[in-house]
Amino acid sequence: MNTDMAGIARTCRADATAVGAFNAILLEHAEAIVAGAEDAGLPVVLQLSQNAASYHGALTPIARGALAIAEAASVPVTVHLDHAEDEALVDEALALGIRSVMFDASRASYPDNVRRTAEVVARCHAVGCWVEAELGEVGGKDGAHAPGVRTDPAEAAAFVAATGVDALAIAVGSSHAMSSREAVLDDGLIARIRDAVDVPLVLHGSSGVPDDGLVSAVRHGITKVNVGTRLNVVLTEQVRRVLEERPDVTDPRTYLTPGRDAVRAEVARLLRLLGPAGA
Repeated sequence: MNTDMAGIARTCRADATAVGAFNAILLEHAEAIVAGAEDAGLPVVLQLSQNAASYHGALTPIARGALAIAEAASVPVTVHLDHAEDEALVDEALALGIRSVMFDASRASYPDNVRRTAEVVARCHAVGCWVEAELGEVGGKDGAHAPGVRTDPAEAAAFVAATGVDALAIAVGSSHAMSSREAVLDDGLIARIRDAVDVPLVLHGSSGVPDDGLVSAVRHGITKVNVGTRLNVVLTEQVRRVLEERPDVTDPRTYLTPGRDAVRAEVARLLRLLGPAGA
């Protein structure tokens, strides 16, 4: 079922757990993400990034597929627009019925980030849309973000108050697009930001964080855990294995089906890791 992000986040915060938020590029990703959530019996966030929209030429083709998959799911699914740097893309998402967006003006100066984010929040809240923003520039996106940047708790509190955002992605040691799982998070900083702001905290770049680091981050205050690259690693490894074993294969279903199944299993595993004990 397609559900609102606010309800999922509220439950996670009350239970001191986190929801897994997984990025889909292909329709196979979206199918695997929701199937994995159904296997785990847990809610999930199905994310579509600005880069994914660009790959498809527009947000509409992949978003309509994702929304249809979410509607048919037996568990709560939120379709979420991730890392939208273009206000027009946010408007396209709203028109499609997406009611959870991450607006990313983190490359801008702090005053411009506040102004642009507040304007987007006002537009989104007018139609009941949940808004996530970023402060501290999580590293790794096309080399644009300086390494070692960290979110300041006091600045985070001021940013949330000035913009009215519903969730905040923070820089605490992770980096986007990591294919190895070696990132070390600053759990103390996570806890200080949690105590300073009254909105859910989001961890981007989670693909580079080992399992124990993710569990600890949730324990210290993370409510939403974004995963993208990890799914691509799993899918590509499985596709490569099939093609190496059967180099004569030409039907993409032959290699994408096991790739999709591998992603499904990894999504279920990660959701159980982040969710209630024994899930």
